[in-house]
Amino acid sequence: MLNCLPRLRCISFLYSFPELSNNIKQIHAQLITNGLKSPTFLAKLIEHYCGSPDLHIANNARLVFQYFDKPDLFLFNTLIRCVQPNDSILIFRDEFSRGLMFFDDYTYNFVLGACARYPSASTLWVGRQLHALIVKHGVGSNILVRTTKIYYYSRNKDIISARQVFDEMMMRSSVTWNAMITGYSSMKEENKKYAVNALSLFNDMLADDSGIKPTDTTVVAVLSAVSQMGLLETGACIHALAEKTVCTPEDDVFIGTGLVDMYSKCGCLDSALSVFWRMNQKNILTWTAMTTGLAIHGKGKQALEILYKMGDYGVKPNEATFTSFLSACCHGGLIEEGLQLFHEMKRTFSVTPQIQHYGCIVDLLGRAGKLKEAYEFIMWMPINPDVVTWRSLLGACKIHGDVVMGEKVGKFLLQLEECSRPELASKSEDYVALSNVYALAERWVDVEAVRKQMKAKSILNKAGSSAVQTVKMAIL
Repeated sequence: MLNCLPRLRCISFLYSFPELSNNIKQIHAQLITNGLKSPTFLAKLIEHYCGSPDLHIANNARLVFQYFDKPDLFLFNTLIRCVQPNDSILIFRDEFSRGLMFFDDYTYNFVLGACARYPSASTLWVGRQLHALIVKHGVGSNILVRTTKIYYYSRNKDIISARQVFDEMMMRSSVTWNAMITGYSSMKEENKKYAVNALSLFNDMLADDSGIKPTDTTVVAVLSAVSQMGLLETGACIHALAEKTVCTPEDDVFIGTGLVDMYSKCGCLDSALSVFWRMNQKNILTWTAMTTGLAIHGKGKQALEILYKMGDYGVKPNEATFTSFLSACCHGGLIEEGLQLFHEMKRTFSVTPQIQHYGCIVDLLGRAGKLKEAYEFIMWMPINPDVVTWRSLLGACKIHGDVVMGEKVGKFLLQLEECSRPELASKSEDYVALSNVYALAERWVDVEAVRKQMKAKSILNKAGSSAVQTVKMAIL
């Protein structure tokens, strides 16, 4: 019994004081000294190490896993679950290469989740290899693993594969439906047809005889799809459904924020403001959605008033808030409000402007026809302007017929692309933009010269496309 006392003290200390990261190493040493090799307690130690903001301390989590002569699957699963996504993928790859361990469904689920949280071309390839291993090792029937596959494919923009996994599932949970609906609604940058698919799948969920009910996550995802399509009546129906079956927007900050965003984008500002002010809790996304919605509809002064009230509620605007608001000012033609907010970003809100904020101001001035001011603003910028900033000015030159400045900016942009990013020099958009500026002034010789230059460099013009959609929804 006496020999157990040091162990019990270490265990009690580890569980009772999880915030004392400075003592983790001492606790680790005591566990080793007293010969405590229980995977349960060592897993807790791994969680503590991985939770440390100090990378050197976090890296010690691997030492805990390596404490055993033979790899322990439970500790390994804990390790890949707790470390950063990229590290999780690398650790799994190394252990898989050693071939000393048989993995279970938890292993594949955690690594797939890491691939989903760290989307890239490389993780898409890794995830597909994992999918093959899951099929090979016979763990594909696990509903949690299949749901994570849907989430992984959706995050990596392979929505077709995600839907294929979804359709192959005989049993689905609410998390499964949410993963697929969220996957569709998150594809808004690619094509609005996916928003239609999200609403259609939501209808299927309501009609499904398994008894699965929508959750707060479902409502947020569907509201996002409605916002993209501007379906006010459908959004109001979902609002009513949320009130009846999930919870009231006043008590759920995510549903409330989704409703504010939906009503704002559908043009119903009174309803958006009503939901906004009735919410018991508002986060940074809520304030951003409301101020952006007002700005988009030309209510710049009202948007600024709400933005300045954020501090009274203990919420501080961040870089994304200003990007969204300045972008809304561009589309709403709110020159004074946009410039005022830009100059107060650092002075009043202690937020240093980034390249995207400078780009918004260039776009704002360019849309208003203040091309000289926009050009001088670029020259005054304390950071180097990117190609997006110059393209914004070039587009404004075309709209307002300033051929002289358009030619100057267009030629500079082509030189910038070829010098700084040669891999992008083969793209057609900048050549076409410069050609259009010349065409606007009927300088056909220069137009032909640009086209010949494109032909000599084997640069092909990207074909345009359009789509017409008819949406008919019958929710509730």
